[in-house]
Amino acid sequence: MSTTSSRSKIYLGVLLLLSTIALLTGCTPDDPQSTFDTVGPVSRSQLVLFYWIFWAAVVVFIVVGAVLAYTSLRFRRKPSDAMPPQTHGHTPMEIAWTIVPALVLAVVAVPTVLTIFDNANSPEPGALTVEAVGRQWWFEFKYPHPTDPDEQVVTANELHIPVGEVVNINLASRDVLHSFWIPKIAGKVDMVPNNANTIWIQSDEAGEFFGQCAEFCGEAHALMRFRVIAEPREEYDAWLLAQAEPAADAVEPLAAEGQALFEGNAAGCWACHTISGSAKSRGSVGPNLTHVASRGLIAAGIIENDQAGLRTWLTDPCEAKPGNVMCTGAAVYNNPDKSLDEKQISALVAYLRGLD
Repeated sequence: MSTTSSRSKIYLGVLLLLSTIALLTGCTPDDPQSTFDTVGPVSRSQLVLFYWIFWAAVVVFIVVGAVLAYTSLRFRRKPSDAMPPQTHGHTPMEIAWTIVPALVLAVVAVPTVLTIFDNANSPEPGALTVEAVGRQWWFEFKYPHPTDPDEQVVTANELHIPVGEVVNINLASRDVLHSFWIPKIAGKVDMVPNNANTIWIQSDEAGEFFGQCAEFCGEAHALMRFRVIAEPREEYDAWLLAQAEPAADAVEPLAAEGQALFEGNAAGCWACHTISGSAKSRGSVGPNLTHVASRGLIAAGIIENDQAGLRTWLTDPCEAKPGNVMCTGAAVYNNPDKSLDEKQISALVAYLRGLD
């Protein structure tokens, strides 16, 4: 055997070993988006279904592999062997390998159908209902207003839910096909333009859980994320009441300067964003920013919502998240004569940091 051939086999073995380790590492429950660390009834039922299908596949693999290995060794050809008798058709075997796979599929089909129906139909149709709208490339959430049944509370990229309660979510898309996925709480359901889809979720544990668009939807698909914050009912109610309040006008001088810039034609932020309480900011192209400072992350869950993060986002959103609407549509990022200077960015940061 040549040295080159030996090295190739060693490299192939190392590559196979590393690939196996990477695959097994990706299945660890410690991963922030692991489907093996379930926190609700929907994800739990889907994990049980996965195990049914997985172990059925393992049994099939072992049986088929064992038969293949046996026949390869038992009936391997020797140099002295003559041409073996040719067999055309074997009715009992053909019936067997038709019936056995059908039985395996039937065993898998029963829990599959039951799980699909259980997850498709909410156990509490009258429970809290939230609208989730997918956009390129962020998520909008609309809640029933706590005091006015004719109004809604609108937020972006953070979904708050009460712990231990069923939450029904109406899914929609404003542009292309997206998919709503919270790995630890529920499997993905598509958000289809001009088509109403629904999903129900429940978290039995308090905490923050990562969500993700799971359907390729364009340039920034991988950066279309959100968080689910599961909290006790009392904390959820307090949060919703706070979110329903209009934003207060800026008082601190730099923040007031930022508000004037936000609502003026120099920056033109008002044309794309809504800030409840503002007489001018009524845009619907970008996220609702009424209480943006209360969110932990911005830019659809990819940037920390602190002073440094806001400055990074406002300075160059094209670099932070390629293709986003603010980057491609706002004049301050497309016209060098209208670009924001450091002082203006500082003023906008001060204003947005005050919207809590």
